[in-house]
Amino acid sequence: MQYDQCKTCRRLGQKLFLKGDRCFSAKCAVLRRAYAPGLQKKRRGGTPSEYKKSLDEKQTLKKWYGISERQFKRYVKETLEKMGKVDDVSAELIRRLEKRLDNVVFRLGFAKSRIQARQIVSHGYLLINGKPVNIPSYEVKKDDVVAIKENKKAKGVFKELASELKRKEIPAWLSLNKEKLESKTIGEPNLDEVKPPAEISLIFEYYSR
Repeated sequence: MQYDQCKTCRRLGQKLFLKGDRCFSAKCAVLRRAYAPGLQKKRRGGTPSEYKKSLDEKQTLKKWYGISERQFKRYVKETLEKMGKVDDVSAELIRRLEKRLDNVVFRLGFAKSRIQARQIVSHGYLLINGKPVNIPSYEVKKDDVVAIKENKKAKGVFKELASELKRKEIPAWLSLNKEKLESKTIGEPNLDEVKPPAEISLIFEYYSR
């Protein structure tokens, strides 16, 4: 699995930080082999087609959040349906993706990658407003409190969490009590703060074809 994730970054030509700490080390495959995986064919001249560019942007953002094509397409289509009803459809798409529970767990530093965050959610380690939730796509709302279950805090996945959280920078729309290991949603994700690694307008063009 880890090599497939590294190949994804190499294929798209940028680091998507899919492997947590490994992505920040000298072991990062993008640093060691800064070319697409597979047999290296002679490159042709010219620029990529508009379709290829929009496809790459779609793949980049989808892989960054680690969700399936079916889920990602649904998010984009539902966002496009709001055209004219929201100030910025790009910001709306990112807002919805950021508020997924698995992404929130990753942003809080409870997991080193979104893949690990999805496992934490699916394995039932979390409470939202005191009630268990194990759905990675659950969308957190304003004033929701996300906490690690008391009987799960001793799990190996959280072994070094206390020291790691000291270095973690939390998004402005979330607050974190590092002693209780619980967070409260206090605002909305900001497109400028998130800095997604893809041009969102091209993604909308891809699905509008």
